[in-house]
Amino acid sequence: MPHDHSDHPHSLLPSDPDLRVRTLETILTRKGLVDPAALDEIIDTYAHRIGPRNGARVVVRAWTDPAFRKALMEDATTVVAGMGYYGRQGEHMVAVENTDEVHNMVVCTLCSCYPWPLLGIPPGWYKSDAYRARAVREPRKVLAGFGVTLPAGTAVRVWDSTAEVRYLVIPQRPDGTDGLSEDELMALVTRDSMIGTALAGRTG
Repeated sequence: MPHDHSDHPHSLLPSDPDLRVRTLETILTRKGLVDPAALDEIIDTYAHRIGPRNGARVVVRAWTDPAFRKALMEDATTVVAGMGYYGRQGEHMVAVENTDEVHNMVVCTLCSCYPWPLLGIPPGWYKSDAYRARAVREPRKVLAGFGVTLPAGTAVRVWDSTAEVRYLVIPQRPDGTDGLSEDELMALVTRDSMIGTALAGRTG
């Protein structure tokens, strides 16, 4: 006979993931097990201070330092760890570079593996069934949905992130940016461009 889980604690939680998180946070806060201010600090750290600025700094250095770029493409794990970007969800990194010939994008088809130390908190769409299912099957249509239309001669390569390997896309440097400072260049690099679902911003 099937098990009846109607009295299981999980059955008391809403089915929507966001509502489940909020409900759990409320329960834990009321029990004094969670400090809301500490949670806000953690979220702010990952969303703004840890990433995606960390990843943008890596990208800009790859744009401006050929020796760094070469080392990054050969062993991204060691290189980014040397910059202080390592830890849980960022143990094994591979950098892939967009060119006129190839555009790279990243998906995790089984769950939502994502390089937190470099990109911060993953966007909701990255974890969605629709993105995970369609990115491999029809990547150009997925990119079009994000407003990215590539030339017919540019191949699209999809990388499946796993618990063992996570990917960082190095977007192409926009034209006309030679005189920009590091901070100005970093402002052109978005989280989505380092997943491959956007292009690096352009000036003017």
